[in-house]
Amino acid sequence: MALTKGIKIKAALLLGLALVTLGAEGASFGTRRVLAEPGAATTPGAATVFDITNYGAKPDSRTESAMAMIRAWNAACKSSGPAKLVIPNGEFRAGEVVFQGPCTAKPLTVEVQGTLLAQTDLSLFTSGFWISIEHVEGVEILGSGTINGQGEASWKFACAGMDCSGVLPVSLVFQQAKNCTMRDMTVLNGKGFHTKVLESSDIKLENLTIVAPGDSPNTDGVHISRSQNVRVTNTVIGTGDDCISIGEGNTNVTITQVTCGPGHGISIGSLGKRPGETDVKGVTVRNCTINGTTNGARIKSYHKSPKLLATGIIFEDIIMENVKNPIIIDQNYGSGKTGGQSNVKISDVHFTNIRGTSVSKVAVSLSCSSSVPCEDVELADIDLTFSGLESKGSFSSLCANVKPVFSGVQNPAACP
Repeated sequence: MALTKGIKIKAALLLGLALVTLGAEGASFGTRRVLAEPGAATTPGAATVFDITNYGAKPDSRTESAMAMIRAWNAACKSSGPAKLVIPNGEFRAGEVVFQGPCTAKPLTVEVQGTLLAQTDLSLFTSGFWISIEHVEGVEILGSGTINGQGEASWKFACAGMDCSGVLPVSLVFQQAKNCTMRDMTVLNGKGFHTKVLESSDIKLENLTIVAPGDSPNTDGVHISRSQNVRVTNTVIGTGDDCISIGEGNTNVTITQVTCGPGHGISIGSLGKRPGETDVKGVTVRNCTINGTTNGARIKSYHKSPKLLATGIIFEDIIMENVKNPIIIDQNYGSGKTGGQSNVKISDVHFTNIRGTSVSKVAVSLSCSSSVPCEDVELADIDLTFSGLESKGSFSSLCANVKPVFSGVQNPAACP
């Protein structure tokens, strides 16, 4: 996606205006420190409340509120003792927002009661995200409110020809964050990914609803990359791409009680797309329902990839409902764009107690690399039935460059 010269000029002018505004208010843009303003409410023994409307935000769905949100955050972040940043009822429109630490307030909570609306002008997003929570520890984001990325106006820019990898802003990203939680919220219509966990540790995403149309491009519900000890639980996701994508460099990721669909399923990968990627170790996907997606439990890696490992992977107790590829290892991902075999070594993988329906005749497809065949792959108690319209071919499994261990029920029949 290429922005026009006019849009770039507009972005530069807006950024300059933001710098002038910050300077006039006694703030330093480089450290994003803003002097606290009057209006913080306190209750003896409770957290100090920082309401964004006391810092200039207006709940009218039109007024730009990004700077007001940043001012309120900085006041809360730099306070002593417990603090709560409140986005009250109403509709608040905002461009790029950075909530940056480290913070002295402990604990620090962001409570979203109303609706946040992203600006639709892409020139306002110069950093690849809409809202960034970064360099913080122990922050909790919660509330009955909604984060609406208003991606409908942007999705047409996501694809160039058949390539839909164009990067549109992530709605909310945890970046270099520790021990943070996001729960009880709704995230709608992201321009790009809805939520992202990057270079972070001990992050919990709980009781979320993440929704976008099934044809919205590259709108992963949750993307996790280069992080440790991440947990996604009790969450409903239906988007136009992966419900959850687990990228490179992750260790100890747990996905439980997730309902997924529409979308592309729950995926590890794609891996091996770029130089310098690191291993994936320890991913558990358990007690989930996947409904009406193109893929179910998936591991995918690129051709001609750098050398790395994907190991210690469990897909267990999963219900598939009318899924096209319920169980799939695809080490030929992107084969139309690059040559050569994948160098991602996949091992210690377990598909256990997976049941439901497949709309394709090949319900189990394990297509591994001839350069580094998959090892220690187990399929136990797989019980899938055909629910599609295909009239040709038998209901079957496919295995290439892998010798799985089968046990218990095997429907479709195990690979010969």
